[in-house]
Amino acid sequence: MREGSLDAPTRHQVDWKNPDFTDPAKLDEELRRQFDVCHGCRRCFNLCDSFPRLFDLIDDSKSGELDSVSSDDFKPVVDACTLCDMCYLTKCPYVPPHEFNIDFPHLMLRYRVMEHQQGKTSFPQHQLSNMDRNGRLASLAAPIVNWGGKRDNKLTRPMLEAVMGIDDEAELPHFEGKTFVKRAKSDGVTPNQSAPAFGKRKAVIFATCAVNYNNATVGEAARKVLAHNGVETRVEYPGCCGMPHLEHGDIEKVVDQSDKIVNALLPLVDEGYDIIALTASCGLMLKFEWPLLNPDDERLKKLAAATFDISEYIVDVAKGEGLADGLTAVDGGITAHHACHARAQNMGAKAAEMLRLIPDTDIDLIERCAGHGGTFGVLKETYDVAVKVAKPVIRAAKKTAKAHVVSDCPLAAKHLHHMLEGEDVPSHDSVMRHPIEIFAQAYGF
Repeated sequence: MREGSLDAPTRHQVDWKNPDFTDPAKLDEELRRQFDVCHGCRRCFNLCDSFPRLFDLIDDSKSGELDSVSSDDFKPVVDACTLCDMCYLTKCPYVPPHEFNIDFPHLMLRYRVMEHQQGKTSFPQHQLSNMDRNGRLASLAAPIVNWGGKRDNKLTRPMLEAVMGIDDEAELPHFEGKTFVKRAKSDGVTPNQSAPAFGKRKAVIFATCAVNYNNATVGEAARKVLAHNGVETRVEYPGCCGMPHLEHGDIEKVVDQSDKIVNALLPLVDEGYDIIALTASCGLMLKFEWPLLNPDDERLKKLAAATFDISEYIVDVAKGEGLADGLTAVDGGITAHHACHARAQNMGAKAAEMLRLIPDTDIDLIERCAGHGGTFGVLKETYDVAVKVAKPVIRAAKKTAKAHVVSDCPLAAKHLHHMLEGEDVPSHDSVMRHPIEIFAQAYGF
């Protein structure tokens, strides 16, 4: 056995169909095994709040070791995990193929699956995870919903906090009156026939719930940039990827969503289309999480192999065929926040790599968790922790003091924008939802 691992991390399938997976006694045994390794290492103490909570539990116990910590006290450790995967990918020396076989995020997921099967998913979590239902209804009355979601609305926000547990300081998503899918049907965007990639590439833009219902400008920017570079595109949205359901352990719903989406998109892959995900979390689901949940489904592996993050795809076009002319400098420079679920895709900092294709523009990169983590960043019980986790990102953004801050994750961008308000930096009014938007700006769109 080696102390630590120099090998690339690998991940085992999520064995959620095995009855032992949610057996309380067997789960507790595995929690204690992995927690004891974490206690002896403590390399992850500054990543999120899960590890300080765990280490404080142990340090404050009678023996100062895990044997005198009650299993009843483990839940706050689990609740503080946002499933960002950064401990697994960037810090832990004991992940597979190391013999210690540590996978802290998927251990936290296992606990949540058990809780979900026991009927312990909270009402707010259950309701907020229904992205398609919520998005469809909210888009029908978008002006009213957006008015009600404003932080300065003293009528509705206290009600949301009381009924849904949504912190009245949390920045809530904006809803589009006209979804990205509807806009794309009449946008008149056609491929640039003089671009190097014309006739060589065609791609399906998987709209994702976050873009379709909340951030249509991200999709519009992506479609314009791809068209300008000669890529034929079509927009599809069979449904949410299931990440919000994964957060609270409803794996069966995630698998249902994966089946619906793969049935819709795989025939297009067979026609030669690439698949582009516009949100980092959704790209992570299609590429990695779905095949781990259902490893015998060859359709998921085939879809995963054809899937790109939007920034990853632009970089691939640049390297493969070359980009169309027209990029101009962005004044004031750009700070790119590398979102956790983009980092977890193991593709490198593709947003920053894409932005560095813009001439004469200074690019900085921040590789720290923004703390949002889906519902984690809006619920009363976790909002303060989300703010705490994001503070190093805010300090880094203040230090770089660039004119623009972008993030692969639209929720992280919104969270950071809220936290930058009132700070003495030029960027707090210029946070954009996604790097592709500022890349489109550099093209003059």
